Amino acid sequence: MKSEIKPADRVATIQEYYFSRKLKEVAQLNAMGKDIVSLGIGGPDRPPHADVIETLANEAARANAHSYQPYVGLPELRKAFAKWYATWYGVKLDPNTEIQPLIGSKEGILHTSLAFLNPGDGVLVPDPGYPTYTSVSKLAQAEIFNYDLTAENGWMPDFEALEKLPLERIKLMWVNYPHMPTGTPATVELFERLVAFGKKHNIVIAHDNPYSFILNDKPLSLLSVPGAKDIAIEMNSLSKSHNMAGWRVAMLASNPTFINWILKVKSNIDSGQFKPVMLAAVKALEAKKEWYDEVNATYAARRKVAEKIMEALGCSFDPAQKGLFLWGRIPQSAESSESFADKILYEGRVFLTPGFIFGKNGERYIRVSLCATIEAMTEALNRIKSLNL
Repeated sequence: MKSEIKPADRVATIQEYYFSRKLKEVAQLNAMGKDIVSLGIGGPDRPPHADVIETLANEAARANAHSYQPYVGLPELRKAFAKWYATWYGVKLDPNTEIQPLIGSKEGILHTSLAFLNPGDGVLVPDPGYPTYTSVSKLAQAEIFNYDLTAENGWMPDFEALEKLPLERIKLMWVNYPHMPTGTPATVELFERLVAFGKKHNIVIAHDNPYSFILNDKPLSLLSVPGAKDIAIEMNSLSKSHNMAGWRVAMLASNPTFINWILKVKSNIDSGQFKPVMLAAVKALEAKKEWYDEVNATYAARRKVAEKIMEALGCSFDPAQKGLFLWGRIPQSAESSESFADKILYEGRVFLTPGFIFGKNGERYIRVSLCATIEAMTEALNRIKSLNL
């Protein structure tokens, strides 16, 4: 008699990613002719700069472009990332020892977790926060300590509460500002406190920084704090700032020792990036201020419609938010963020993201993505206005 095959225990600790599940449902609704307006996921809908696409096409036509590439990425790409950091963040990085290109920062979360966390080690994860911090920590068999972010505290860490945790057991802390999903901007003061906290308790501060250019005129890096590289890691990405989400181009910066540990993990998981993609990314990183201004002009116009959508939903929101989304508190009469979002999906044919997926502190909130045309967002607004909410 055959024995029953079972998955590894770690598979039972996680679920299929929310958007993976929900987008399949949206696709089914569209197949039924429902014509759903999707304002859920944060995937830029516009293309990269034309020069970036041209570079990709030209390089892909070369006969020598299709072989394996260095695990550390092309020297040209590392130098471009270093120049980008110096130009826009005022941070000096050694392209040879302090930068590691990544196939997306989501993958970098896994590499970093496996490099620093033994089974049972503690990791600080924000609530609300990007769900991948939690799922990857579970896959690494770490013990998760959620730290609360609340509207009352400006969606900032409560350092007094953090000091009461068993910090001797904690090795890694995930942070993300401008914050997703709340849109809370970064501040120099916050970054200084995070670096001091990490050094005091010997906790690695891992900062995920993909939104710093979106509707934000003051891009900040955690690594701009003096001495930050001793204890901190920062990930960045071209997905949002350069409309290259599907290209999977990101990077990680830190001190040479941390970079080497992460490379040990990464080099055993993937085999580097496509050479033409890396060379096209070099071209993208050369973008002038005009590129970012144009991107933000588009998002600023969409943001105005998103605010009208929030008002039509009866949601309240902070107008100072940055990034690709608008985060709003749902009406008191709504049963839950999930039921509220589902009502809008099934009755209004508009897909919005319920806040519960980001943690318990997101339960009374909903998120609107700016990654849709003005026309699509206006259609969503009109559909929502017709609902009896």
